[in-house]
Order: sequence, then C-alpha cells, then structure tokens
Amino acid sequence: METGAITSYIDVAQVTLYAFWVFFALLLFYLRQEDRREGYPLEADQSGAFNKDDWLFLPPAKTFLLPHGHGEVSVPNAARDNAERPLPAYKIANFSGAPYVPNGDNPMLDSIGPGSWAMRADTPDMAHDGKAKIVPLRVATDFKVTKEDIDPVGTRVVGFDLVVAGTISDIWVDRSEQMLRYLEVTTEVGETPRQILVPMNFGVFRKTRDGERIFYVHALKGEQFAVVPGLKDADSITLLEEEKVTAYFGSGLLYATPNRQEPLA
Repeated sequence: METGAITSYIDVAQVTLYAFWVFFALLLFYLRQEDRREGYPLEADQSGAFNKDDWLFLPPAKTFLLPHGHGEVSVPNAARDNAERPLPAYKIANFSGAPYVPNGDNPMLDSIGPGSWAMRADTPDMAHDGKAKIVPLRVATDFKVTKEDIDPVGTRVVGFDLVVAGTISDIWVDRSEQMLRYLEVTTEVGETPRQILVPMNFGVFRKTRDGERIFYVHALKGEQFAVVPGLKDADSITLLEEEKVTAYFGSGLLYATPNRQEPLA
C-alpha cells in the first residue's frame, strides 16, 4: 500500500474529503435553520395557515437578552402581526400572490403596500452609552449646523399641491451616525398645530420664484401633514414610531391621491 493508505481501497485523502463533505452539509443545514429565526414559520398566502411544528427545518427557540434592560425575546415563535392588527384590505383575485386593495378609511395609516410597517420595539434606538440615538438639536447640544450649510429652521414645508403644511422648528440628528434624520415641523394644517417629524430623504430644498427657500415634499399633499403619526415623547422617537412615520410618507407615493394608483399611460 502507498503512503497514507488505510486499506487497499481507502486512504487518508479520501476520508478527509468525505469528512469535509459531511461537515459542509451539516454547516449548510445549520445556517439554513438559523436564518429561519425571524419571519418563520411562513404563512400560506391564501389560507393563512402555517406549520408550527416543522421540527426539521425550524430551529429550536433561542432566547436573546436585549441591551439596555429592554427584556428578552425568544425566536422563532408563533407571534403574528395580523393577530393584533388585521389587514384592512381585500385581494383582487383568488390566487397566490394576488395584490391587495385597501378598504380602510385612510390607507396611508393602514400599514399596507408602500406604507406597511413592522411591529418593532416601542422603545428608542439606544447608543452604546444608553442614550437615545435620534434626538433634536435642543437635546444634542454638542451638534450644530455648520456655517457653510443652510440652517433649515424657519423654512416653510410645502406638499406637492403647493399648500404650506408648516414650518421647520428643529432638526433631529443621529448621534451615532452623525447625520441628519428628520426635520421637526410645526404644522399649520388640521384643527390644531402639531409637532411632527418629516424624514429628510422625502423632501428637497427648493427656491420659489420670489427667492424664498422651501422644503418641498412630493409624497404628501399639504393637508395630509395634519395626521402624520405622532410621538409619545417630544424629545425622542421609538423604533416603532420610526416605522410608522416613514411608512406614512412612503404610502403617500401611492395613496396620496387616487390617480397615483392608476397606470402612467
């Protein structure tokens, strides 16, 4: 027998190759189980049923300790968002993958389509030091607008129908990423003035014909700023509130006016 041979038909290299194949197969199986911790078990699109006892492909529940004393969470689990908030919509046809049409009073608040939001934790996103990441400049006093940039405070906010929705009253920054996230706006529409947040990436600064600088938001009409989801704390925003605020502006790109749901041509 040659060097490295175990028998006349098996050698070390062959055993090593087979061992690698077995290891790699087990690794792939483990990884495919671990990526099923969130969002599983999957629901059937038509019946809504799902398999809670899929012992082969679903991993056993694992408990994670959340930082900053926010408790713990075990996944996977059988929790379903639509158990607490049923979808206010109907399918246009009875086949898997058919689109939904909203039938609620205000589809922009119904968590559907581009306005859908996930049930994230109703606590602020925290930095490593235990302080809220996203706060207004009145809290993050060590941040300021540089002299080279334009301070947006005092700028009027205008919807796509050119109706003035309000005036920018403060800037919300992400202290970890050191970037601007939201503009705080005092509304001039609706029954009473409100303090709302406008995601920075949903608007652009423009100049009117008379030279006034405005913040133009293409997603909403002016009057629709009156019902932007609010915050429970004036100086911080929770992960769930971020979902709802951003989803509201996203939904406006489709549901702000009926013609946005129609074909382009």
